[in-house]
Amino acid sequence: MKIVPGMAGPSEVRSVTPAGSVQPSSGPSAPAAAATLQSTVLKPALEALREQPEIDHARVAELRDALARGELPFDSAKLAALIARYHGVRR
Repeated sequence: MKIVPGMAGPSEVRSVTPAGSVQPSSGPSAPAAAATLQSTVLKPALEALREQPEIDHARVAELRDALARGELPFDSAKLAALIARYHGVRR
């Protein structure tokens, strides 16, 4: 829907064409150029992200072992409070 400044009321609402029924123009447009630029800029970043492991298993093992040896402090009350705060629990 297009909002026109200075509209008097609902009687002046113009018809809206559904997005799927609009035919693209044959010439280049600003949105198409922006999409191409965005695709060019983001493509290397997306490829690098895909190359990363979903989980850094080596780091998880390192932290788990340090926690088991008592080298990594753990405060269960603080963790519980952070989880409650994240989920919006109010006391």
